[in-house]
Amino acid sequence: MQANSGVGLGLTVGFASLAINYIRRRALTSTVTLTPPVLPKRPKMVPFGKVPGENRGEQPMEPIVYLEDPYYYVRDDSRTNEEILDHLRAENAYTKAALSHLEKPQDDLYKELLGHVQETDQMVPYPHGDYLYYTRTEEGKAYRIHCRKPRHDANGAEEILLDVNQLAEGQAHCDLDSVEPSPDHKFLAYSVDFTAYETYDIYIKDLTTSAVTKIIQGCDGSIVWGADASTLFYVTQDGAHRSHKVWKHTLGTPQASDMALFTEVDEMFSVGAYKTTSGRFFAIASMSKVTSEIRVLDLRDPAATLTVVAPRVQGVKYTLQHWDKHFLITTNRDGDVNFKLMSVPVDAVIGTASAAAAAAWTLVFPYDSNVKVAFVIPFKTFFVLGGRQHGLTQRWICGRNDDGWHKTQLAMPEPMYSLGVATNAEYDAMAYRFTYSSLTTPVQTVEYNVATKQTAVLKETPVPHYDRTLYDCERIEATATDGTAIPISIIYRKDHKTPTGVPQALHLYGYGSYEASIEPNFRTTILPLLDRGVIYAIAHIRGGGENGRTWYESAKYLTKMNTFTDFIACAEHLVASKMTTPAQMTCEGRSAGGLLMGAVLNRRPDLFTAAIAGVPFVDVMNTISDATIPLTTGEWAEWGNPNELQFFAYMLQYSPYENVKAQAYPNMLVTGGLFDPRVPYWEPTKWVARLRDMKTDDNQVLLKMDLDAGHFSASDRYHFLKEKAVELAFLLDQHHLLQ
Repeated sequence: MQANSGVGLGLTVGFASLAINYIRRRALTSTVTLTPPVLPKRPKMVPFGKVPGENRGEQPMEPIVYLEDPYYYVRDDSRTNEEILDHLRAENAYTKAALSHLEKPQDDLYKELLGHVQETDQMVPYPHGDYLYYTRTEEGKAYRIHCRKPRHDANGAEEILLDVNQLAEGQAHCDLDSVEPSPDHKFLAYSVDFTAYETYDIYIKDLTTSAVTKIIQGCDGSIVWGADASTLFYVTQDGAHRSHKVWKHTLGTPQASDMALFTEVDEMFSVGAYKTTSGRFFAIASMSKVTSEIRVLDLRDPAATLTVVAPRVQGVKYTLQHWDKHFLITTNRDGDVNFKLMSVPVDAVIGTASAAAAAAWTLVFPYDSNVKVAFVIPFKTFFVLGGRQHGLTQRWICGRNDDGWHKTQLAMPEPMYSLGVATNAEYDAMAYRFTYSSLTTPVQTVEYNVATKQTAVLKETPVPHYDRTLYDCERIEATATDGTAIPISIIYRKDHKTPTGVPQALHLYGYGSYEASIEPNFRTTILPLLDRGVIYAIAHIRGGGENGRTWYESAKYLTKMNTFTDFIACAEHLVASKMTTPAQMTCEGRSAGGLLMGAVLNRRPDLFTAAIAGVPFVDVMNTISDATIPLTTGEWAEWGNPNELQFFAYMLQYSPYENVKAQAYPNMLVTGGLFDPRVPYWEPTKWVARLRDMKTDDNQVLLKMDLDAGHFSASDRYHFLKEKAVELAFLLDQHHLLQ
């Protein structure tokens, strides 16, 4: 499902580790065969509606409605059921055998992908206090090395703060989440997950003695230092893997003595913690998909208590940063769907008996329905406003003088591009850093100097064996069933582009959920496709955020079907314009994009010759109905609650698992991760079993289950490329473009 919020399976840290060790010490014993593994059917009647003793939402159906699920038993919360594990091993053996003719192409593609990587490289150092901090990589080493040098001594020696390669030794998985130097730069706090289940432990490294101490066991990975190096804040998860409790830890004391600052009791909400860029305030944000509430703590005042900035109101979202004497707030208040920027005096919030009255909030810039306002990054003398316009990311440099508020939009060198975040660690800085890339331009670290109004490219990520002049990109539009224009970004190699009207191989990618935008940014992993004559296309369908909040809201709840029909419309347009044909078109989606694949292939399997569904969220009805599955309740605000009659009927129309039909399907490669907490392994496993049972063709449906990984694939950069090479070989084989 979503990258930062989705459906998964909750395990305690200790139990998860036990399960992982149990599985990883088992040897692969499955017999390789070209007959796909068969899951026995053990039908279970799954209830929807008002189930006594269970949280089924506010208005569950009565009487209960039941759906039969022949593979419900595949769900094993412990991940230790030997029957299920043997089946997954058999699936992997079958997939390996089915793709055995591609072993050499896989190896060649891996070398090709690796050939586009500058293995020994260094990120642009960022200034922070008396140091320049940066990360670097070394050839042959799978993980980054975190370093610093003296800021004012050009000949100063490098200090290695954290070598993640050493951290990962002996581990099947190593995910480093937060790395935070203390305010006095004497300590380094970092959080790491060795389970792939996205449950982290926090360590402190004394940068004077190099001593390392585990201080927190079991949290969501976020780390926020207090006003000094004596305290830090972190967030723990409940049994449903929901970030719900914020703690204060004093260095040198046991975790058992930590103080709980705030607990979010509403299961529709999760919490996040951060420090304003000014460093003055610690903030706790309670967030559902549609509502938010923020509390702030003045770190300059030892006697301060948490203050609510604005009480939660259903349907009203806001973010907060501190600038000068004001809080800057982005919000959709007053029905301004695409958000606007407002301000409120700090004194109107801090030290008052209750949250500041709504009248104290004043508009900074007039609301523009064509601009999605997303976030604010304050500096001492200016602030940056981030958002979207014309389907692309934008940045505005803003401030205030005697004439009032003012803003200037930063110009970009290409008509289609993507902007990202870079580290801006110093509030007093006079320059703003961000990243820039396009489908043809590798990622650049860019700095805009506010005083000189000059933009400088500090570094472009080196991409060996890549010549951007060989490639071109453009944006076209398809027409949805309701007449809406749906953007499609395409990139191709110019010398492999066929004349207009002559179809060629094309790979179509989509997502379309959670207001997440699939940006037209640079990706080396598609170069092997382009270099063999495949057009790569991105369908910017509704449900995503490419054209603002309204683009997202027009394809969720009871309009979710627009996501799927938009993707079909894009595919049909590519065929009608003779850019490709169904026999030459493949498609791909990941997580909620895997839901897209499932729903689209149930409706129009004839449009594609093959598909990749990565960690696909396909068991929508069973997952979203059951609040005992982690993070489910929060998902009701994204999809609807199938325990309620109107959502039950609507979601049942598109849920991929329930809608598999007796029809021909294209060749499919489906991937999963055993320890995925967002889309649990049983979803793709059950879906593949049902597809094989129902389909009427001889095409292959392959399941590749990583028994060490979670939702985000391998943490080892070399292993990640090897996995990508398998997918590329599968696609190119379907396109008949392998030598």
